[in-house]
Amino acid sequence: MAFYDPFARSVTRRGLLGQFGTASAALISARSWAAATTSLPLPGGPTERALTKDFPEKGEMILQRTRPPLLETPFDIFDKGVFTPNDRFFVRWHWAVIPTDVNVDTFRLTVHGTVNAPLSLSLSDVMSLPRVQLAAVNQCSGNSRGFFQPRVAGGEWANGAMGNAKWMGVRLKDVLDRAGVKAGAQRVRFAGQDDPVVDGAPKFMKSIDIDHARDGEVMIAYAMNGAQLPLVNGFPLRLVVPGWYSTYWVKMLSSIEVLDGPDDNYWTKTAYTIPDTPGANMKPGEANVKMVPINRMVPRSFVTNLRDGTTVHAGADTPVRGIAFGGSTGVKTVEVSTDGAMSWRPAELGADEGKYGFRQWSTRLTPAAGDMTVMARCTNTDGLVQPATPNWNSSGFMRNVIETTHLRVI
Repeated sequence: MAFYDPFARSVTRRGLLGQFGTASAALISARSWAAATTSLPLPGGPTERALTKDFPEKGEMILQRTRPPLLETPFDIFDKGVFTPNDRFFVRWHWAVIPTDVNVDTFRLTVHGTVNAPLSLSLSDVMSLPRVQLAAVNQCSGNSRGFFQPRVAGGEWANGAMGNAKWMGVRLKDVLDRAGVKAGAQRVRFAGQDDPVVDGAPKFMKSIDIDHARDGEVMIAYAMNGAQLPLVNGFPLRLVVPGWYSTYWVKMLSSIEVLDGPDDNYWTKTAYTIPDTPGANMKPGEANVKMVPINRMVPRSFVTNLRDGTTVHAGADTPVRGIAFGGSTGVKTVEVSTDGAMSWRPAELGADEGKYGFRQWSTRLTPAAGDMTVMARCTNTDGLVQPATPNWNSSGFMRNVIETTHLRVI
């Protein structure tokens, strides 16, 4: 199998600057996307979803919503390698007012608040800082929400609201150090160029603790997989918070504010909160549950080369492969069961591209006639194991139950 290699060519700062021009594209309202559909096996339906090729710099995607754009990666893409191609990388925005053109000559990233020297940085200024790159999974908090039962409100994603890229950019720490963070700083808040659709609605902003912001891993990315960010994935800059859910990965990043107190904006204090319980789990209708902001991701694993309901042949050597990620740390093991979790066998792990990224795994089976279920579970390097039963919360966040693929054996 030929895998997608995003770094088949060398990547230089000059080459990237040469790619950057005025990004301009029309975001569709509704056009030819209704002509083709795909099936998503969501218990609450609808099972048929529209496919679209009508968004800028995007190939065929599953259309969840047009305004704001919610585009899901077709799951077969994940069988082609650990890096998700830019033109098939999922898209999720909160507000529909998104710039349709960004002029890189006039673009500025501001750094302000509790700092000694407020900054207004051009894209060239940002790119002049020391360059770093990191493989990391970007996953929507509500990835797989469509499988929650009872059903909850929100984008009814299947498992494709995620992607893994090799991000290139600069350390957030280096930008903050240039501004000079004052004593007493507590949090760093980020905002992009998307705006609310109505007056008075809260602008989308997210924040993290000052120590997290300065840990040397949080990045300001200007490229993914060796090319500039697609417009709908955050061109020209986006935050990369490895190991954390994508709500923190602010797109079209334009403002960095250092706060000397807690952040009480809506998107941090009220939205994107989870039960403060193991696995973010609660009972439907349960009241008075303490809620906290969503934060670190948890381990997941998937079979990628066999769909649910695939027919295979009894007695035949059958390859099974997939992807896994450890969430907030690396993959320790992936195990496979074909007897309903009574026993597990280790799968072979592929190359380690970095602890925050996808890790390929593979094994081989010789099935007997009849139905077979293949279960895959990941244990991360912190010892956290995927659970056997799904969690539930009213937001549909953090699903990471052991996935089961049903096969028909003839």
